[in-house]
Amino acid sequence: MSATTTQMPFVIAGFPLRSWAFAVRIWMAAVVALLASFWLQLESPASAILTVMILAEPTRGQALEKAGFRLIATMLGVVVSIVIVGSLSQTRDLLLVAFALWMGLCIYACSLLDGYRAYAAVLSGYTVAFIAIQQIDNPQNVFQAAMERGAAIAVGVLSITLVNDLLLAPDRHPQLGAQLAALHLRVRNYARAVIRREAVDAVAVTALIREIVTLRPDISSLAAESSSGPVRSAAARSAMVALVAELQAARASAALPAIPDTALRERWASSFDLRSEDPSEMSSRDQQPNTLDADQTPLRWALGELMRRDAEVQLHLIALKSVVRPQWSWRAPLYRSQRIAIENGVRAAACVAAASLFFVLAGWPSASSALSLVAVALGLGATTPSPRMFTTIGFIGVPIAVALTFVLEFVVLNGVSDFPLLALGLAPFLIGAALVATSPNPVWAGLGKVNLIFISAIFAASNPQTYNPQAFLFTSLFTCAAMSVLLATQYLIPPVSDGQRRRWLLASAKDDLRRLLDRSDRRYAPEEAAFRDAVRVGQIAAAGPNEPEYRRSVEQALAYFDQAAAIRCSAARLAQLTDRAVGALVVNARAALAARDPQLVRAAADDLRASAETDHAVAAARAALVTASAILEQAPAGTIDAQGARL
Repeated sequence: MSATTTQMPFVIAGFPLRSWAFAVRIWMAAVVALLASFWLQLESPASAILTVMILAEPTRGQALEKAGFRLIATMLGVVVSIVIVGSLSQTRDLLLVAFALWMGLCIYACSLLDGYRAYAAVLSGYTVAFIAIQQIDNPQNVFQAAMERGAAIAVGVLSITLVNDLLLAPDRHPQLGAQLAALHLRVRNYARAVIRREAVDAVAVTALIREIVTLRPDISSLAAESSSGPVRSAAARSAMVALVAELQAARASAALPAIPDTALRERWASSFDLRSEDPSEMSSRDQQPNTLDADQTPLRWALGELMRRDAEVQLHLIALKSVVRPQWSWRAPLYRSQRIAIENGVRAAACVAAASLFFVLAGWPSASSALSLVAVALGLGATTPSPRMFTTIGFIGVPIAVALTFVLEFVVLNGVSDFPLLALGLAPFLIGAALVATSPNPVWAGLGKVNLIFISAIFAASNPQTYNPQAFLFTSLFTCAAMSVLLATQYLIPPVSDGQRRRWLLASAKDDLRRLLDRSDRRYAPEEAAFRDAVRVGQIAAAGPNEPEYRRSVEQALAYFDQAAAIRCSAARLAQLTDRAVGALVVNARAALAARDPQLVRAAADDLRASAETDHAVAAARAALVTASAILEQAPAGTIDAQGARL
């Protein structure tokens, strides 16, 4: 027996070296942004350093992609600001109503997107707050404010890009390749358990699916890393889709009777350990998905499909590692729930309207700044799994940021006007917050990110620095008030509950299954459509894992996922049958699949038995139909409608 040891990363003060490197890069980028802003004599240098804090991402590709979307969203926000102010500058109430509607529209768009595209949607929303709302008393200054903000954001983007390139910020693809390989190992372990007929928890399966599909935003950021980024992105995306296909193939084989011979079953389970890493040594059946011996049983065909899917994952991982465009590339479509998006947009608009009403009735001076912060926190929270939890973290983090900024401004700096001393004074606060932001604990990471942003916002670097206690006090109070008002409005107008979100997602899966063979479903290949369904399963898995009805919802989601994939696979196999002699049988089989009746599907498979003895394609279609009938027959009672059709 040999023991293997894992090399631990070098740690300083409890943080690994890569976290320190990231924190130092963020501090240096902030210093460069301030220096460039002072040299260019920009009116709002604080916006440049805020841009750096918001673009604080650990890898170069992520920072570049986020920066690109930030520039696009800022331009959109500027245009909307000019339109709103130009149309409603004489009616402030209508201007605030238009702003609330715009924020609701942006949150709606955010709910339909993921990754930095979702961030761009909310950024275009709160950009209007910074430009139009903060100039509500001086509408003639909107264009000038827009230009100043755009210049500061450009300086921030260029600063963090320059520092990341000079200090050799790490790329994402090595870590992403390791993550995909680890997920591949877990999918293989699941397939072994299925072949051996070991019990597997449905919650664990959905958690694995969720981990696979949540890599989608990171994979899209690979395209911005380097000139070979698009090739790596295509390979990683195809590997991710192939992982879902392999997992689904394992679940399909679980619906068929087990291999009676224990030794043969173990040989199939151990065959994953014998897979070659060299694509030139892979068997022809692994590379030819349509090859099938006529005498194979449905179980043998299902296991052959599982091995073929495993080989596909290997090929895509090899392509990612060797920077070679894969032989075939799949898209990774995102499931979008219009109902959830509309609910999120309406509630966000209501929160902004309620906050606006509060600040108008309060009659506080400079309340527009507080309303802008409400929009920022609401928008950034919409990009997280739990918006109210993000607001709660902000509510806790803002007083900490106020205290740290007080120490920075009136204890550490205390009237310093020399730029080198200003840069050195910022170092412990920005580096410390950036280190906390790299914590694996989501609460600590959230507090670190919040402090990065709010320390920069409250400090509000300028040339020369004012060190005005009254301005600091007002800014701090309005920042705390903004988070308090937003948290209160989110309790009065709560986000969509996890239970309601699961019910809506399950209802959409049920509806999609009803019209599965319609023309609308032919937009995607079966593997791509299965990935889209897996995204929905991941969304269900992320909604309220501690609630009593969670397990039942997860089991229903997996049942819908299995049935949809089996029907698509069977339909795809039937579409490959071009012999007119079986034309009528193909029509009958498709009708049985559309009815989702397991007895009719099994009868259609039996009708193909005679032709399957001489035609490999017919044999494959028959095996797929037998597998689909077994999956439909084992569907839980919760997936059966009032007419008796299994959903």
